Amino acid sequence: MTCNGCRTSTRLDVDFSMAFQPIYDADPGRVWGYEALVRGVSGEGAYEILSRVTPEQMYRFDQDCRVKAIELAARLFPAGEELMLSINFMPNAVYEPAACLRATLRAAERYSFPTSSIMFEFTENEEVTNTAHLQNIIAEYRRHHFTTAIDDFGAGHAGLGLLVDFQPDLIKIDMKLVRGIDTSPARRAVVTGVVDIARELGITVLAEGVETEAEFLALRAADVRLFQGYWVARPAFEELPGIRTELIRQNAELAGPSVGPSHPTPA
Repeated sequence: MTCNGCRTSTRLDVDFSMAFQPIYDADPGRVWGYEALVRGVSGEGAYEILSRVTPEQMYRFDQDCRVKAIELAARLFPAGEELMLSINFMPNAVYEPAACLRATLRAAERYSFPTSSIMFEFTENEEVTNTAHLQNIIAEYRRHHFTTAIDDFGAGHAGLGLLVDFQPDLIKIDMKLVRGIDTSPARRAVVTGVVDIARELGITVLAEGVETEAEFLALRAADVRLFQGYWVARPAFEELPGIRTELIRQNAELAGPSVGPSHPTPA
């Protein structure tokens, strides 16, 4: 089967690679996985690269990003460690779920990277224009044992409606709710509510954009255990950056244990 995107997509003429940013699990005190972030080959940020991708190239760009992320992760991830690779995907660039996964599956096989270690995130702030289509994408991804996640939850288009319609394995609380949560009763109330809802639905919660120790401790008190942000580690181009292991472990012990699974289990 060949989807329309495979037949009509324009060849990509934008050079890019990936940086990796750790996702930290505070309870066992270890790295849970890494998100692959688009970068230019000279270090340009994701926005600069995306601004050079035309609508006609979007499908090819989405496909090439997946392959590049898997290729690099297979080379960089330490052997024997169960680490997740988080890849952003663009629902509106997926024409036919099964056909559009072929390059991903070929790359996973070529580089001996398990599909159960891959998490796909809805791309930042992309509006879902066809609910049934996205439900079909998620169903197909789960059939191949991929983990699914909603990025930027609580901001833009990623809200409670998506949670009800799709019930992903994981949600990433947007940095707008994280920023200053230690001094904002309103943010603490919202995040605590989201964590409670997610727990009822069996969904793992990750806080992204964590930049201070105070934010980390406030989120730990709200029973969040997965963290991503500059306070944990900055992204590193084509390598796995070190993390603030000792400090984070000390703060995790100070905050006390939280509840919920440390690893999302695909349906």
